[in-house]
Amino acid sequence: MKLPKNRLAQSLIQLCKAKGIKDIVISPGSRSAPLTIGFTNHSYFNCYSIVDERCAGFFALGIAQQLERPVALVCTSGSALLNYYPAIAEAFYSDIPLVVLSADRPAHLIGIGDGQTINQDNVFANHILHATNLTDDEHQINESRINLTLNIAKAQRGPVHINIPFNEPLYDMVDVFSEFPESSYNHDIKKQELLDSFRTTWNRSQKKMVLVGVNSPNKVEQKYLDLLANDDSVIVFTETTSNLHHDNFFPSIDKIIAPLNETDLKELQPDILLTFGGLIVSKKVKAFLRNYQPKEHWHIDTKKANDTFFCLSKHFKQSVNSFFELFFNNVTSAQSNYQKQWQIVKRDRSIKHDIYLGTIAYSDLNVFDAVLKSIPNDSILQLGNSSTVRYAQLFDLNKTLQVYCNRGTSGIDGSTSTAVGASTTSKKSTSFITGDLSFFYDSNALWNNYIPNNFRIILINNEGGGIFRILPGHKNTDNFDTFFETKHQLTATQLCSMHGFEYTTAKNSSELSDEMKSFYDSSEHPKLLEVFTPRQINDTVLLNYFKNIK
Repeated sequence: MKLPKNRLAQSLIQLCKAKGIKDIVISPGSRSAPLTIGFTNHSYFNCYSIVDERCAGFFALGIAQQLERPVALVCTSGSALLNYYPAIAEAFYSDIPLVVLSADRPAHLIGIGDGQTINQDNVFANHILHATNLTDDEHQINESRINLTLNIAKAQRGPVHINIPFNEPLYDMVDVFSEFPESSYNHDIKKQELLDSFRTTWNRSQKKMVLVGVNSPNKVEQKYLDLLANDDSVIVFTETTSNLHHDNFFPSIDKIIAPLNETDLKELQPDILLTFGGLIVSKKVKAFLRNYQPKEHWHIDTKKANDTFFCLSKHFKQSVNSFFELFFNNVTSAQSNYQKQWQIVKRDRSIKHDIYLGTIAYSDLNVFDAVLKSIPNDSILQLGNSSTVRYAQLFDLNKTLQVYCNRGTSGIDGSTSTAVGASTTSKKSTSFITGDLSFFYDSNALWNNYIPNNFRIILINNEGGGIFRILPGHKNTDNFDTFFETKHQLTATQLCSMHGFEYTTAKNSSELSDEMKSFYDSSEHPKLLEVFTPRQINDTVLLNYFKNIK
């Protein structure tokens, strides 16, 4: 086994191994050669080569999302590092552990006009859990800093940055590691809080709302979900990305809230709001809870609590399961018709939803209906941001699916790369639904050799940023088509030819139905189905949807 002679690189490689960081996403470069040599020549690590650093960041994020453990990124010096920033910000807000290992020039070459050199120390300052800048001579101090940084990524679930100055020569190799002291990972065990007063408040309240945002599949024990679902004083709103299901829960939040008048909203207003999971997609539920605030808002999370509705009163710093294990020891159900009242509304909305879909012209809305119904059981569904995830929220998805979306920053910039990264490490097949702007923006996501043959992309092409046509005021905006909607006539056919994807199209409901019959069949290459929809009617169909389900 050939190893880098550089002591800093050796320390990093051995500490990554000691911490169980196996997956390394590398973008080519010379200054990072000691790390690349060390990781790629070591049998412990799974190494990926992704040329575009922006894509690499999201590719690594997709792997970390699936494995729920830190993934390392390796890049050369200079502007290469800055291209990680969108993925770093997403990881920061989505609590996904990434370890950025950036090669740098030594200190005496910084700020003197040397090529491929920027100020790399703590460059992600506002969106990083911890950053450290190593030196090229203090080996013991360096190892302590590396150890601390890796522990933080693992314990606090988020991105960290280690900046490493490498002196030349960069390619010298040795056969064995230098002596290295193994480091241990220490868990931070927190004391549980007393919950008696909160139980009392809960037991007395007749209107309790549970709202669940982004949540990994199978994280919450079913017995606790059943207790919530069977309590007449509780309604549980679940987002598409919550990965939680029960017949008594309320998915498709916007379908419930959008048609409500002021009297209805006051009826829905909870006494207690209990939240867990990540960020919320639904703008309508945010507006509702900000305007009709609960008396109490409690959030459960080991790390942080966002005051999304401006009324946060308690943060329980523990896991959801550990909280419910203690909390439900002495909980009783208050007499209430809160859930039953809104179950009637839910059933009525579902009936009107189906009726409306049967009357509309071919458009984004019925395309999403058909596509979401087609996703194979027990597979992974990755959703693009903007319109895609918002359309998905209107439908009751297959309960066997595992659903993901980059909602930390809600950007369109890395959705495809994240889906590709997730597909490379999961044993399940992965389907990715995306809009056209997001797809073409991140087209370098297809530029790698790791995409499995069972990866499927459904590209809904409405020739621009369709979501901007739905927002208020667009008709009064000058140059709307060019600077907001960004109208275009691009297709994915040449990209698919270049990157080895099977390519098919659909332009109406009949063609879409025909293509879906074989789209998920086994193949020798990944597949992309490009569905063209009419640009100018999609917004009207969607806005009329909310009027018709009232």
